[in-house]
Amino acid sequence: MDAEVRELSYAQAIQEAMAIAMEADERVLLMGEDIGVYGGAFQVTGDLVERFGVDRVMDTPISELGGAGVAVGAAMTGLRPIFEFQFSDFATLALEQIVNQAAKMRFMLGGEVSVPVVMRFPAGSGTGAAAQHSQSLEAWLGHVPGLKVIQPATPYDAKGMLLAAVADPDPVMIFEHKLLYKMKGPVPEGHYTVPIGKADVRREGSDLTIVATSIMVHKALEAALALQAEGIDIEVIDLRTVRPMDKRTIIESVKKTSRLLCVYEAVKTLGVGAEVSAMIAESEAFDFLDAPIVRLGGAEIPIPYNPDLERATVPQVPDIVAGARDLVRGAR
Repeated sequence: MDAEVRELSYAQAIQEAMAIAMEADERVLLMGEDIGVYGGAFQVTGDLVERFGVDRVMDTPISELGGAGVAVGAAMTGLRPIFEFQFSDFATLALEQIVNQAAKMRFMLGGEVSVPVVMRFPAGSGTGAAAQHSQSLEAWLGHVPGLKVIQPATPYDAKGMLLAAVADPDPVMIFEHKLLYKMKGPVPEGHYTVPIGKADVRREGSDLTIVATSIMVHKALEAALALQAEGIDIEVIDLRTVRPMDKRTIIESVKKTSRLLCVYEAVKTLGVGAEVSAMIAESEAFDFLDAPIVRLGGAEIPIPYNPDLERATVPQVPDIVAGARDLVRGAR
């Protein structure tokens, strides 16, 4: 990267992306609960209301269904709203607008209308927020045709993928892990985009492919480093986009390593890892497998409040190390 690259937190990168989009296009506006003077539940919007005013940084009432509906309607009239949910869990209150309206309007109206709305969802566990504020629901929305669903894992991707989402003519759902907001990384100045629908090989290896999402990318990389000392060479793929999924990158990696471990925080059953596993089973990569595909996901329970139980509910680095070691050493 060039000399202009500097370190920003994940939250700062998102805020900068929103500011760049708003400066470049007057149709871009922000909507959500407490995003104005308060700066957002996780302080991501910050001082944008002071920079752009209350007409473009709009506090909405405590009604996710209503706010999301206004955002979808605004997008249909030609605006480009970015709607922030305080917690991804609250998407459940707005599924009518997301699933039945935003995702379907282009199809139901013969392509005459597009819905260029971006929705941001602070997701995941690790903050002691308990069962109703700690879920990972990306697979829910990834099931819906018409929606694009992304999970940036780095500040660089958080900025670039948000700018790509704002430019997209269709609804884009962005799941941002809450524990990533303070993580820092290199972020170039100015406008750039990271393509939606393209995975990233974060680490090349020859013994096992780990496909990970969001914060699990960093845990997978840490596990790979630990396993390197044991002579196990791990390839780590950051999925980045749940829908549309970059199947080719994963297939080519599995054909090279002959083993696959899917790591994600959401509940294991019917999660993103199940789709990745099925995709490989249906592809030419299946004949290259030397071991069964393994999914390492969250436990089949709501997220507990107790911090020890909370950590035990989702995969941690030792779990990834053990799962990868078993796959490579033939314990499975």
